[in-house]
Amino acid sequence: MSSSIPPPSPVHLIRAHKSPVNVVAISDDNERIYSGDSSGLVVVTSTRSLRSLASWNAHTDGLLGIQEWADQILTHGRDNKLHVWGSPVQGPSSLGESAALPGLPSPILRYSLDVNALNYCRFSLLPIAGEQTNEPQALIAVPNLVESSLADIWSLPSRERLHAAIGKGGLEVPVMPGTDGRGVRNATGIIMSMHLLPAESTSPGGLSLLTSYENGSVAMWQYRNTQKERSIEGLGWERCWSSKLHVESVMAFAVSLDRSLAFSVSADHLIGRYDLDTLRSNPLTVTACSVHRTKHPGNATIALRDDARICAVGGWDGKIRLYSTKSSKPLGTLLYHKDAVQTLAFARSNAASDTVVDEDDEEDEMSNTEKISRRRWLVSGGKDGRVAIWELIDFVARQ
Repeated sequence: MSSSIPPPSPVHLIRAHKSPVNVVAISDDNERIYSGDSSGLVVVTSTRSLRSLASWNAHTDGLLGIQEWADQILTHGRDNKLHVWGSPVQGPSSLGESAALPGLPSPILRYSLDVNALNYCRFSLLPIAGEQTNEPQALIAVPNLVESSLADIWSLPSRERLHAAIGKGGLEVPVMPGTDGRGVRNATGIIMSMHLLPAESTSPGGLSLLTSYENGSVAMWQYRNTQKERSIEGLGWERCWSSKLHVESVMAFAVSLDRSLAFSVSADHLIGRYDLDTLRSNPLTVTACSVHRTKHPGNATIALRDDARICAVGGWDGKIRLYSTKSSKPLGTLLYHKDAVQTLAFARSNAASDTVVDEDDEEDEMSNTEKISRRRWLVSGGKDGRVAIWELIDFVARQ
């Protein structure tokens, strides 16, 4: 990826979409790629056979988010719906020749949640260890049903709202011009993205919510009233810190797997970095929030590798730029998409399915070399309707 080495081409292209691809995701075991487009179509692709395993019209409008959760799939659309589907794919054993036959399986809709999708902000899911039931338990954060500058937290599968209007009355920055689209003036503009953090990241029984806004700011909210499981009107939630690094709206941010770092991108040329560990212990530390100034304005998406050493930024110019998160050094540029790169996802570098096995084991269809290569995959989705799979080099030895 240095200047003397030509940039790589995608190792594979997924041409299952006819509309702009809004979201991509990779399963935790690296076995499946999920992609969704602006028409509401969702496609599941095998990373072994590179064939479509399932394809269905999940929403009547564009996709905002997709995530595999236990044996279920969550999809979030611009049609103000969040759906929970039973997975039509049951793991590597189902990846046979039937995947290429017409009439791909469609999942069964288990239940839905009405949400406010005015602000293009996808959900944030936090699986939890709940009561011993047959269904997995989770908390899910979404924009408030009425006011798009606030957030709600619901429980799944009960679909009960536990916390409403997080952020109400807690924003102490000047009112920005205009409204949030519903005629309500607010300080920050609408929420652009959010990330729900578990209790162990704060105090026992507490929760934290990281939010980014239309005015370019990022804030961390913490639930202090741990004596009550529920809250209304934002009561019990306090803002721990806020930082405004961007001069334009935050388009996306990514949080590291260990929840120690976060990065944001915007329509401007800046990449924001937030040291969450430092901010958690000392919110007044000035150096905990910093910017890297690039020469490339107009960034739509960002993704972090799970070791938090590499970040990928997708631009409106169709390019994917790779950076070291430690030094901010550019590591290279990937070019294929003819229009804006709207979504990115890294494969897991330590997925359980990638465990090295005895090469004589005939039950596993993938060689160890193929598994190691798959760990270095980066998947991109573009406004051109294409999903590209890139195999990156090992950057660790080169930093």
